[in-house]
Amino acid sequence: MGAEAHSHGVSYAYDRAKQALMLESERPIALREAIRACRNGGIVSVVGVYGGLIDKFPMGSLLNRGLTMRGGQCHVHRYLEPLMGHIERGDIDPSFVITHRMRLDQAPEAFEMFLKKQDNCEKVVLSA
Repeated sequence: MGAEAHSHGVSYAYDRAKQALMLESERPIALREAIRACRNGGIVSVVGVYGGLIDKFPMGSLLNRGLTMRGGQCHVHRYLEPLMGHIERGDIDPSFVITHRMRLDQAPEAFEMFLKKQDNCEKVVLSA
């Protein structure tokens, strides 16, 4: 979401143009979609990477539909150790998010594939 969100269409092209002109620092397409998809009276929670200005924010939809908005950074250090314990014990199998495995020397190629969303690339694991 946020600074790394990608999409297609007029809204995305508009956001990219505003970024290129240094008039907007975010890619709010994912946030707009979350607000549109939320049920009336629901809660939109944002955990992640928003750090600047957002244009075309659907404030009317937020207010008229009685939505609550919450946000904050993820407490990675708080949850990392307990989650690793669950993974090590086999309680959680995170492998379903891995779409590609590549060698470390292929990192530039992997990043390009991820950035351009080629070959359904979502998560790459690099190994030596």
